Amino acid sequence: MSKPPTVTSSPSVAALRSLRPRQLRELLRAGHPIALGDLHDSMYRGVSLGIPHWVESLAWTTFMKTFQADQSRGVLRGWNVRLEQTGLDGPVRPLRDRGGDLKTFGHYEVVSPRDPVDGPGLLIDYGQGRNGWGDPAGLLRDPIVALRPGGRDRLLGWTYVRLGAAIPTPSFFLLERLGALDHDVAPPR
Repeated sequence: MSKPPTVTSSPSVAALRSLRPRQLRELLRAGHPIALGDLHDSMYRGVSLGIPHWVESLAWTTFMKTFQADQSRGVLRGWNVRLEQTGLDGPVRPLRDRGGDLKTFGHYEVVSPRDPVDGPGLLIDYGQGRNGWGDPAGLLRDPIVALRPGGRDRLLGWTYVRLGAAIPTPSFFLLERLGALDHDVAPPR
């Protein structure tokens, strides 16, 4: 078993996209904790990592994750926003439906890790996101860690499927902080 890398600086997007899932997993294990309060009312641009390019071409390379403090329920919740695919250096442009609403999907709550597979950071739990019955997103979990100690601007995440046991996927992602949350989306009913 190889020793996890020591992270002294946050790797570039290009460097992260060149890593294989095994290397990304090691980087995730070497990541750093995040405080729930560090994510309150913020938006991040996500960049897909680790999946084959042909799969990525069928889905997306960039997306947005949001984090909102839900005071009424005492939780940190969020949702994904589909983005226009403008490239890694292009502007962040959320997609909207015909009514002008943001195209959102995959609602979640952010919780402290409960399982060693979740690592030292936080867990994005789609099972608590009130997604519709039968929505496969409810089976997904995303452990996230900071790439630098005390950092909150660049986070690394990984997606697995929770069907009793954790079923790994090759899907990793980088989250880069965009700034304060500038919209609100009601949770699914």
